[in-house]
Amino acid sequence: MDSVTRAFVAHRNLLFTVAYEMLGSAADAEDVLQETWLRWAGVDLDTVRDQRAYLVRITTRQALSHLRTLGRRKESYVGPWLPEPLLTAPDVAEDVELADSVSMAMLLVLETLAPTERAVFVLREVFALGYDEIAEAVDKSPAAVRQIAHRARVHVAARRPRGAASAAETRRTVEAFRQAVATGDLQRLLDILAPDVVLLTDGGGVVQAAPAPVVGADQVAHVLGGVAAAMSLEPAQVNGDPALIVRLGGEIDAVMAMRIDDGVVTGLYAVRNPEKLSRLDRETALRR
Repeated sequence: MDSVTRAFVAHRNLLFTVAYEMLGSAADAEDVLQETWLRWAGVDLDTVRDQRAYLVRITTRQALSHLRTLGRRKESYVGPWLPEPLLTAPDVAEDVELADSVSMAMLLVLETLAPTERAVFVLREVFALGYDEIAEAVDKSPAAVRQIAHRARVHVAARRPRGAASAAETRRTVEAFRQAVATGDLQRLLDILAPDVVLLTDGGGVVQAAPAPVVGADQVAHVLGGVAAAMSLEPAQVNGDPALIVRLGGEIDAVMAMRIDDGVVTGLYAVRNPEKLSRLDRETALRR
């Protein structure tokens, strides 16, 4: 392995994490890494002062380009669009900041940022890059990056879970939800769901899914009750959080992640689009 390849491999998991957090799509993140490699392979390492920063800069620029293309694809997407779920290793959950940054709830919050705001927020808040480094990555001045970072922090803070649940509380809530659905205990399920809970189902126009958000505990419980008898719910670690893999006839039908505020479920995110379920047969390594 030559020095160029060795440097890329050493930082690959970090670069994938940067691209995935910016795009919410593992498939697009892999495309970004391929493009990053093609550009990195032609670099004279003697001119590179900081290999990690240089690679992150290439990755960020490629991800920004993809993010704008992805935005156009989402405009014609059938039904709600949700991030592509990843089966993650226990070490991701142990890194609280990393787990929070790749959670389905946070990725949906990041979707509300403009492309450059998202890049700046991810690089600053998750990967702790300096303003000068970020400025080079997004082609802005350091002063402009500081302003963008402040604006993005305020935006994200207003949309974060109101009362972030601990890992233990999240596990308890997910297990209680699983048991309530599996046993058909409607009252127990209603006790777990917030009155204004929102269920989003992403079928991508490929499989059946609700075309619009389902809002309210009664409505969400009704939807879940209608399919509970046919499905099994398997606990899993998805995007750094406890989640459920839904199986029908032994085959993976969906992944269900949750947003938990103050001990109750305020958001349910069910990804059914088969194109987004391809990475559930193996753990994905994520790094800060």
